[in-house]
Amino acid sequence: MDFAFSSRSVELQQELLDFMDGHVYPAEAVYREQMEASGDPHFHPPVVEDLKAEARRRGLWNLFLPHRTEWTEGVANLDYAPLAEISGRSIELAPEAMNCSAPDTGNMELLALFGTPEQKERWLHPLLEGEIRSAFAMTEPAVASSDATNIACRIERRGDEYVINGRKWWTSGAASPRCKVLILMGKTDPAAPRHLQQSMVLVPLDTPGVTVLRSLPVFGYQDREGHAEITFEDVRVPVTNLLGQEGAGFAMAQARLGPGRIHHCMRCIGIAERALELMCRRVSSRVAFGGPLSEQGVVREWIADSRIEIEQARLLTLKAAWLMDTVGNKGAAVEVSAIKVVAPNMALRVVDRAIQAHGGAGVSDDVPLAAMWAGLRTLRLADGPDEVHRRQVGRRELARYREGSA
Repeated sequence: MDFAFSSRSVELQQELLDFMDGHVYPAEAVYREQMEASGDPHFHPPVVEDLKAEARRRGLWNLFLPHRTEWTEGVANLDYAPLAEISGRSIELAPEAMNCSAPDTGNMELLALFGTPEQKERWLHPLLEGEIRSAFAMTEPAVASSDATNIACRIERRGDEYVINGRKWWTSGAASPRCKVLILMGKTDPAAPRHLQQSMVLVPLDTPGVTVLRSLPVFGYQDREGHAEITFEDVRVPVTNLLGQEGAGFAMAQARLGPGRIHHCMRCIGIAERALELMCRRVSSRVAFGGPLSEQGVVREWIADSRIEIEQARLLTLKAAWLMDTVGNKGAAVEVSAIKVVAPNMALRVVDRAIQAHGGAGVSDDVPLAAMWAGLRTLRLADGPDEVHRRQVGRRELARYREGSA
């Protein structure tokens, strides 16, 4: 295994660190002020557009794509890992500033891989330009969506149109006024084999019959882009809005979720690093029981365990990214499942220690730790719950011991 970063990645890391110090961190207070002044949890603050313009000027734009397109050079997964990690240190601002935030990244990959020239021109190009946002509608409230074959939303072909009926939720991004299109997964053929029943269609958000009912809060926090519950009642789109082929939806979803999962893990490491930094600064400046908190043995154990766990998670992330580059996403699937369990749980532990070190301030909104914890906790469910990924890892491990295999 070779985890050496390319010269381009090293240059981009230095550029990104300078961008974070000079623009992103100073913009965090401005972002909060603009959001509070708007009174709208889904407001798009002007400071984000300012950061996007600066990131683009610096070449820090659309770096998530691992393959070259007509619009971007692409960066290998291994080279992207440290960049995504750095952006995770300011999770509300940096990924979007670089046009590297979910769910758009996964949707752009789907459009790049499976879209027709017309679909790419209408939707992929404005997404790559950062002009619009998108959402991915798969999860449903009425079924256990951890098994995507359970989805019940119907997509029926009638002449030159598809008619869609169903209910989705946790459709991240759909509450944003800038969200213009959904990639919806539903069943086109319930009689087909269970992994060939699903298809994906592009649904403009303003299509008649699409109703955004609400944006779901996460532990009381409203995400700026929203996690929407949406109903689809006799929604009609032309058959040309089919993404890929009928019956290929399940396989396409797996192609989308693999890179998305590891991107989340890369950013988790950045969140953990920010939390560790906050913890170290806090305990170095606070005095209790006659001395700095940093001299307490238990506090030093928190810090030591956090550093050890971050390094372990980073190494597994790099291994998974390296495998994606060398043997492909399918060949790296188990390692991606492993890190999808490890990284969010690691970051949660680090953030929890940092909260404890901050005392009452840690659970307030005066520091970002409570919001970090809430966001990280969702990642134990998003893109597949821990239990599904552990099942994948355990199944491969046991396969080594089947009769005749070893």
